[in-house]
Amino acid sequence: MLKAILFDLDDTLLVNSMETFVPAYFQALTRYVAPLIPPERLISELMSATQVMQTNDGTGPTNEEAFAAAFYPALGYEPDELKPIFERFYAEEFPNLRSLTRPQPEARPLVSWAFGQGLQVAVATNPLFPRSPIEQRLEWAGVPATEFDYTLVTCYEEMHATKSHPAYYHEILTRMGRRPGECLMVGDNWEWDIAQAASVGIPGYWIAEPSRVPPADDVPLGQGTLAHLWAQIETEGLTLWGPRPQ
Repeated sequence: MLKAILFDLDDTLLVNSMETFVPAYFQALTRYVAPLIPPERLISELMSATQVMQTNDGTGPTNEEAFAAAFYPALGYEPDELKPIFERFYAEEFPNLRSLTRPQPEARPLVSWAFGQGLQVAVATNPLFPRSPIEQRLEWAGVPATEFDYTLVTCYEEMHATKSHPAYYHEILTRMGRRPGECLMVGDNWEWDIAQAASVGIPGYWIAEPSRVPPADDVPLGQGTLAHLWAQIETEGLTLWGPRPQ
């Protein structure tokens, strides 16, 4: 029986192309921090520390702690010197990136439906960001954390692995108190959202055009756009892995 639904954020609940968003994010951040750190150096160390986070496998520190141990010493600063600057950036400059995104029309009714069914709802975004920019993107998507009482929002302050590892989903299950078969993962990235979730037994709904061929044929899943998923729910309810839309 379905008891919990996990939603990816970018290009699932929110239309947000990472190919456009990430370069703009880096440009805004380097400009903001330029008085202290040259842009090229900041980007280099930011990417290196992000790679360290990507290797975090659930057996050690939080993603934030893994990032901090690699990032701040490489720049020659103490965390207390730079963290307030990054916090101001997320409060003052990050909101300007909203124009690069747009709401997914079906996101709000879908999330509202899940809560109305009494399901636990988690925002299962790759936890490489602090909670603040994640909550901002939820607001941009029309499903803000101030309005919806999510059981879990996976941010780098709390999680001990990224979506590159099954440990990410094991941690979600532990924190939500659920078995894999009681959950459904909805996301657009095959490897991170579907294959890794399936590796621990969580069925998935792949946000992809019905004409796309799944990279593997042994993963039970539904498939379609968010609009397809919402139409299925409106007409026949939700199964853990229904037939793919035609």
